[in-house]
Amino acid sequence: MEAMREIELKGHIIDSFLLPKVFDKVMDMNGEFEILEFEIGKHKTDTSYARLMIKGRDQEHLDDIIGELHRLGAYLPEAEDAIVEEAPKDKVVPKGFYSTTNHTTYVKVDGEWRRVKDQKMDALIVIKDNEAVCTTLGHIKKGDRVVVGNKGIRVVPPERPRGHTIFDFMGSQVSSERPSQALIREIAEEIYEAKESGGKIVVVGGPAIVHTGGQQALAELIRKGYVDALLSGNALAVHDIEYNLYGTSLGMDLKTGELAPEGHKHHIYAISEITRAGSIREAVEKGILTGGIMYECIKNGVPYVLAGSIRDDGPLPDVITDTMKAQDLMREHVKDADIVLMLATMLHSIATGNCLASHVRTICVDINPATVTKLMDRGTAQAIGIVTDVGTFLPWLAEELDALEKARKKEAPALKAKGKKTQA
Repeated sequence: MEAMREIELKGHIIDSFLLPKVFDKVMDMNGEFEILEFEIGKHKTDTSYARLMIKGRDQEHLDDIIGELHRLGAYLPEAEDAIVEEAPKDKVVPKGFYSTTNHTTYVKVDGEWRRVKDQKMDALIVIKDNEAVCTTLGHIKKGDRVVVGNKGIRVVPPERPRGHTIFDFMGSQVSSERPSQALIREIAEEIYEAKESGGKIVVVGGPAIVHTGGQQALAELIRKGYVDALLSGNALAVHDIEYNLYGTSLGMDLKTGELAPEGHKHHIYAISEITRAGSIREAVEKGILTGGIMYECIKNGVPYVLAGSIRDDGPLPDVITDTMKAQDLMREHVKDADIVLMLATMLHSIATGNCLASHVRTICVDINPATVTKLMDRGTAQAIGIVTDVGTFLPWLAEELDALEKARKKEAPALKAKGKKTQA
């Protein structure tokens, strides 16, 4: 028996493509829609509103369609409180639980809309002390009040920026044909402004940063305060340390491009020397490690998470081999991030993307277009992709940031003088 239900859409639903996405999803799922009300904003900053009737062939079919539309940002017009049920056991959730998106979400509790904290995809919403918190399955405890169904929940996808930004310019597309240096200049401006306003910048990096010669540029960014946390694995740290101790990466002399004698042993020597010292920090304090990415992290108080892998040699004593512990620490460091810069690492990029809210500005740089595509396909649709060699990208970025710093220093006296003249 045919079933139907109204939904509503509010915001910049036309230029953010929310409305056509809803139409496409309904038709893809063999449902039907009828536009009951449609108000289009007359000016650039005005929002629009649409009320639609969604039809399914039966109630189950309709519920499936409504569930998908809800994840896009549609919501039911009735303002009922969210439905909650208790978790029967640790790590066991009630059937029909609500699975979160990475978009900003609100839940109605006791008649009031409350923003869900720690937003991330593929989690659950737990209500505790009248607060709604995104909680991953591994942290569900027996008796937790878990939100089920779609009632009393509003999802707010990120809207297209009203002004020009690189994220609007790129439109989440991936191409190696775009003017890379112009893009890097815009990325540098985003990073510089974030730093000046007290924002948080997180770097996710792979060992190719060292292999391709980008190590010194990243170390410079850390030294200048452009990195607030580093997320990586054993390999980046090992080869960064190998380069500092022996001038090689994977046994290859980065200056000559030739394999060093016995160079294939260097990464094992590097791990052994850090383990002998006790940790990366102790190696720095003892004067064993004197430069590079990890050295600058220690010297400048930048926290890092080195998540272990089944492929790791060693690993270094700083590597966290408990996957769930590493995952929790990564989530903690990206929780308040404003910009996340992902550099030449597919697995760590996708893993970090799963921890991010959709409003976090995300930039993925990789020589392999599949890395960026897979990142977006797995839900991190806000990411922009630059397909280029990270060893080329990082020095350019450091150079552009340096130019911005010099330009702003020149502007500062003029602005100060102008301010005094205005006061007079």
